[in-house]
Amino acid sequence: MTLLLPYVCALLVLGSEAITPTERDGWHSERHKAINQVVADSKGGVELVFIGDSITQGWESAGRPVWDASYGNRSAVNLGISGDRTEHVLWRLDHGNLKGITPQVAVVMIGTNNIGHGTHTTSEVLDGVRAVVQRIQELSPQTTVLLLDIFPRGAGFNVDRGRILQINQALARLHDGKRVVFLPIGHVFLEDDGSISPEIMPDALHLTTQGYQRWHDAIDPTLQSMLSDEKRKE
Repeated sequence: MTLLLPYVCALLVLGSEAITPTERDGWHSERHKAINQVVADSKGGVELVFIGDSITQGWESAGRPVWDASYGNRSAVNLGISGDRTEHVLWRLDHGNLKGITPQVAVVMIGTNNIGHGTHTTSEVLDGVRAVVQRIQELSPQTTVLLLDIFPRGAGFNVDRGRILQINQALARLHDGKRVVFLPIGHVFLEDDGSISPEIMPDALHLTTQGYQRWHDAIDPTLQSMLSDEKRKE
């Protein structure tokens, strides 16, 4: 039993990572600083933010045409950073990504890198996503969270998709229709046989422009309703 103690302790430390705010260095740090500058320059005039990893950051590349057409006049800010896991988003939220702003809606899609890197259990990934939602609510109580399911990954059926489905089922419990709206849209990226087309995700993970159009179309009715509701409250 004594010999097992260090091993057990190591597992406990590892298990805390998904909910432990963690800083990243290199270009990720520069991206974080750039986001904070955009937020600061807005002088509080932000009504919509997208929070996530490379799939969210991709609104600035493959998704740019869709973003410009739909969110360009929405005082929207992209808070996505490639490679981020839940613990990295938690650190960014604690270090300026929402400083001085009260967005009406925060669109959140995070957790796939916790799955893909294989460092967290399914329960730990769930805890990480829930922690992100809670932190947004703590920092900006007036912001409504539009929580999306973790998108499917892999060209065909696989173990990761099974884990993602279990997490998404549990995340649905966060939906209260007021402070948190849970909207599962992952199915829009699938073909009828359950596969993911290269035309939507070339690497079965990141979206093409067509994929971003599907994302937009899937959330737009809900998002427009949420933004309109918030406008009426003002």
